[in-house]
Amino acid sequence: MNKMEKIIEEVKKVIVGKEEVLKQVLYSILAGGHILFEDNPGLAKTLIVRSFAQVLGCDFKRVQFTPDLLPADITGAYIFDRKSGEFKFMKGPIFTNILLADEINRSPPKTQAALLEAMQEKQVTVEGETYKLEEPFVVIATQNPIEYEGTYPLPEAQLDRFLVKLHIGYPGKEDEIEILKRRIMWRRDEIPLNRVATKEDILELRKKVEDVFVEDDILDYIVRIVRATRTHSQVEVGASPRGSIALLKLSRARALVYGRDYVVPDDVKLTARIALVHRIILKPEPWIRGVRPEDIVEDILKKLPVPKV
Repeated sequence: MNKMEKIIEEVKKVIVGKEEVLKQVLYSILAGGHILFEDNPGLAKTLIVRSFAQVLGCDFKRVQFTPDLLPADITGAYIFDRKSGEFKFMKGPIFTNILLADEINRSPPKTQAALLEAMQEKQVTVEGETYKLEEPFVVIATQNPIEYEGTYPLPEAQLDRFLVKLHIGYPGKEDEIEILKRRIMWRRDEIPLNRVATKEDILELRKKVEDVFVEDDILDYIVRIVRATRTHSQVEVGASPRGSIALLKLSRARALVYGRDYVVPDDVKLTARIALVHRIILKPEPWIRGVRPEDIVEDILKKLPVPKV
């Protein structure tokens, strides 16, 4: 069992029946991207994030986004030290390896924007001073779709900063029974997980992702998929070239997780939805009819010919 398989198996001790979602989280981390979870409350979003932090040996911090949260509450601020008579910078929770931004759409845009520089540039600027963030640095944000009223939906520019948008979904009946059985066996709500990797392991695996070979036909397939989102009859705005890069990164990461040093068409097809759905803006009519960006991506994948490699 390789390092990546060990990571997934360890997290599966507490997350039942959602192996594909766990793999998607791992793809994103190995690809060096940030993750947005959008799902109903109580589906273990926070537990998944905390479990990965334990298993990967990473520092973890959680910020509960609220309407009164200020940018300085995330980045940190200068505080006057009476002993030294000087202002000292007190680092905020963003100085960590894995940051859980819980219910990110509950805070106003100014606070949401405080994450933008950190997510894109891996640094924070406060009072003209720039502070580098330690690698690996991953923002995993959550938002609850049923509670949009009274919230601040993320603008497209910030949505585009997330490599993927993931959904967990309710467990099946047998999986939910297994969850209850494990709770009875543990005699408590949570159990500590074993650390099976280190920060250095993650950075090394990221280097291996960059070495995964991609044929020209695969690159052409990626670009055809992304360009099709821009010309689809039901789409107002399609994915930008950043979507193409996201799909390339995820395809290479998936190939590595599955023990290959080259990308196959299935790597592209099976990561396209999570890479592109949040980068598509539908026209008003299909949106009113209940068409989802996921439907657009699936339609494109069905119609486009797959390269024979």
